[in-house]
Amino acid sequence: MAKPTTPAQRRIIAAADPVTGRLTGTEAQLAALVRLRLAFRHPRPPHAYFLTPAGHRVRDEPQGAAPETAPVEPVPGVFAARTGTEEFPSGGAGPARAREVRDAWLGLVEIRRMTNADGDRERPCGWERTHLVQAAAIALEAAGRVPAEPGREGYRVAVTPQPDAVEVREPTAEGVRACGAVLERAGWQVSEHGDARTAARYVLASPRRS
Repeated sequence: MAKPTTPAQRRIIAAADPVTGRLTGTEAQLAALVRLRLAFRHPRPPHAYFLTPAGHRVRDEPQGAAPETAPVEPVPGVFAARTGTEEFPSGGAGPARAREVRDAWLGLVEIRRMTNADGDRERPCGWERTHLVQAAAIALEAAGRVPAEPGREGYRVAVTPQPDAVEVREPTAEGVRACGAVLERAGWQVSEHGDARTAARYVLASPRRS
C-alpha cells in the first residue's frame, strides 16, 4: 500500500504548475515526494522538480470537492484549457490569452522532451494521456482554432466511451477536418466519422504511442 501524503505534501502538489507540473518547495519536501514516486528531479540544470503521472493523479483527486453536477466557474488568474463545453463564458481573449495558450503548449512540448524515453517532442507525454480533453484543447487553441462559447460557434472536445480517445466537433465539415489536421500535427492519431443520427462529421483522436 502506498504511503499516504501529508497535508503539507498535498498543498505542494496542489500548487504545482497546472500544465508542466513543476513543483515549488524546500529540497527536503521535494525529495520526500521523489521517494513517494510522486515527483522526479530533472537531470539537467536547474534540476527542477516535476510531478510524475502518479503525482498528477494525486493532485486531481477530489479533496472535498463539490458534486460533479455542480457547474464550476473559471478561476481568475488560473490557466484552464478551453474545451468548448464550458457553461460560462471564458471572459479572456486577445494577446494575453494567446500568450497563456502558447506557454501552455510549449510547456507540454518540454514535458514530452523530459519524460519520453527518447526525448521525442513529437509524441504526446504521460500527462496528455491522463488529461486527454485538456491536452487536445490546448493543441487546438494553440494552433488558432476557436473554442465554442455561449453565443459563439467553435470546436468542442469531449470524452468518449473509449478510454484513450476524445471526440472533437465543429459546426462545419471543413472545421472538423481542420481540427483533425491540427491534432495530427500535434502527435495524435485521428479518424473522421459521421454521426448516424444527424450526419454531422466529427473526429476521434488519441495520443500517438510511437
